[in-house]
Amino acid sequence: QVQLVESGGGLVQPGESLRLSCAASGFSFSIYLMSWYRQAPGKERELVARISISGSTNYADSVKGRFTISRDNHKNMVYLEMNGVKPEDTAVYYCNTKQNNINYWGQGTQVTVSS
Repeated sequence: QVQLVESGGGLVQPGESLRLSCAASGFSFSIYLMSWYRQAPGKERELVARISISGSTNYADSVKGRFTISRDNHKNMVYLEMNGVKPEDTAVYYCNTKQNNINYWGQGTQVTVSS
């Protein structure tokens, strides 16, 4: 079955960097678009970044130029490099794949940006 396991979250200060990782298993990773979403307290879950099977990327305007999504099809991993983090980046970050109109999510990893 599809499994997504996020890691790498934590407490960081504004302006610092963090790298999130997502380990995928149970499906043919290389043929699916992968995404990172986030959900802040009291807010709806929102798309942060996505990467296609060819490696093309899209970003939310709020993170463009600061975050970078990447994938390693040999390791079945997707990453989110977060640079210049801001307090408004505080959220639970989720890895996502959508297959046959079904969304699959990991358990999430908490990122807190605070001085």
